[in-house]
Amino acid sequence: MPTSEASREPVGNRLLTALPREAYEGIRPHLEAVSLGPKDVIYEPDGPIPHVYFPAGCIVSLVAIMGDGGMFELATVGKEGMVGVPLFLETETAPFRAFTQVPGPALRLDAGVFKDAMGRSRSLVSLLHRYAQVLFNQVAWSSACGRAHSIEQRCARWLLMTHDRVDSDRFELTQEFLGQMLGVHRPRVNRAAGALQKAGAIRYVRGRITVLDRKGLEAASCERRSPPSEGEGREQPD
Repeated sequence: MPTSEASREPVGNRLLTALPREAYEGIRPHLEAVSLGPKDVIYEPDGPIPHVYFPAGCIVSLVAIMGDGGMFELATVGKEGMVGVPLFLETETAPFRAFTQVPGPALRLDAGVFKDAMGRSRSLVSLLHRYAQVLFNQVAWSSACGRAHSIEQRCARWLLMTHDRVDSDRFELTQEFLGQMLGVHRPRVNRAAGALQKAGAIRYVRGRITVLDRKGLEAASCERRSPPSEGEGREQPD
């Protein structure tokens, strides 16, 4: 489970940064800094959603659980967004699981406090309406990508979306986990990642991805991903 950290100014989350000062000050005293560990579950399918989370360095996956126990990723949420959109849409549960994909810091807000804040702040509601549309777009394009594109294209797209959300060209990622997120068996992931590595776009060693050629990875990906790239201008690793 997430562990509380000392209170600090919430930095690194773009939704919170985009809030007008008055709206932000209304929730700031109630934001709790937490550290999300690998595979921490935020909520389960059809289970309660006690908090909303604003990632500030972590990445959270929203996944559908299949009848055989397999998982298929619907969307990822990082520093651009919020986990807990069903509460904003006035529903108490969601038919999917939310859990940590990449560990790191986040800001947590009690569900009741969040609902009260929505009742007081039109600015907060307006911003979350726009974010909900962004999240819907991501889910829609992920669905289309899963039907229309090759495993290599989907793998490149997923790596780019993760790269967009972390502050490094390196991040931890096992083939087993990537296979679960793409809904394919590990040998197919191995071939796709191997092709990207052979092309010089990535280096993949012992569960760690290093993005070597961002442009090359973009060229290998399908045509759409969400949110838009934040990675242009990154310094390339040595």
